Parts: sequence; structure tokens; C-alpha cells
Amino acid sequence: MNGENNEIKSGREITRSEAWELLCEFNTDHFHLKHAVTVEGVMKYFAKDLGYGDEEEFWGNVGLLHDLDFEMFPEEHCIKEQEIMRERRIDERMIRAAASHGYGITVDIAPEHEMEKVLYATDELTGLIGAAALMRPSKSVSDIELKSVKKKYKNAKFAAGCSREVIERGAEMLGWSLDDLISKTILAMRSCESIYESI
Repeated sequence: MNGENNEIKSGREITRSEAWELLCEFNTDHFHLKHAVTVEGVMKYFAKDLGYGDEEEFWGNVGLLHDLDFEMFPEEHCIKEQEIMRERRIDERMIRAAASHGYGITVDIAPEHEMEKVLYATDELTGLIGAAALMRPSKSVSDIELKSVKKKYKNAKFAAGCSREVIERGAEMLGWSLDDLISKTILAMRSCESIYESI
């Protein structure tokens, strides 16, 4: 990725259609598929925003496959997916990046590249923002603002499954304030809402 981690590059990069086919092999639940496409879109947005536009599809595929094993192997989340992808000889960079979002929870693969930090920081946050958007009359992120998300964020009972600790640790990894992370992620979700809403 822009010269980083070349020493671990092995396997093959896959196309978006191949990534989608693999995702659907292990996931059938609409919620999981929609989340995967949401995170894909968010990752592609950040790839362009942070100067990695030449790797936009790679970042997107990492987002698409990050929860590959969660539906079928929840007890082995971020562990089983590594095995599945290695069996298909997928690029080790993608395997590592996808698994790193489970850092400190199920794996000890710390996010290092900026892409991995973005995935770690935004994965849980997209769920919280999406849940907050559903409470609005529009049921859309198109008109949601930082203030309303922060209000929901501070209510520990709202979207309780979305770890505030992980979100805040991710913002710290990126060197961003929590407000910046939320604001940027709202924009990222707006950029791809029409795609993930069609799932």
C-alpha cells in the first residue's frame, strides 16, 4: 500500500465482484450484507479523501470483507476469515487489514497502516450513525448532523452494541478528535448511502 508492507505482500488481489461472491458465500443475512457494503463505501471515501485514490478498490474490498466470518463463525471472528482467505490465496495485505479491526477483542493484530486504523475507527461508528439516522423522519444520513449523533453517542443504552471504547481508540490511533471522526464518517456514509440502501 503505497510502498508499505511490501515485505508481506503475497497472494493475489481480488476484484470487487470476487469479493462480493466470497462475502455472499458466507453471509446471507440482509443486515450483515448491508453493513459490509456500508463499510466498503466508507472505506472507498476515505481512500480518496486521505490520498490513497489509486487503492480505492483495495480499501473498499477490505471493508466489504472485514466481517466475512461473523455470521457463520461468530466465536472465531477475525480468526476464521484469515483461514478462509488464505485458502483462496488472497493477498496477505488484505487478510491482515481485514482481521486487524478485531484488535484487542479477538486478535492481537494491531492496526498499523492508515487504512487499518480507518477501518478500526469507523466499523462500529457506522452502526451507531446508521441507527441514529433511522430515528429521524427521513431515516437517512443525508440530513443527520454531528450534534444529533453526539447526543445519541452519549446515551450508553442507544446502539449499546456499538463500542464507544473502540471508536475512541480508533480516533486516537488516527490522531483525530472524536468530533472529527464522527463528522468525516457522516460525510463518508452520505457519499454511498444510495448504494447500501439498495441492498
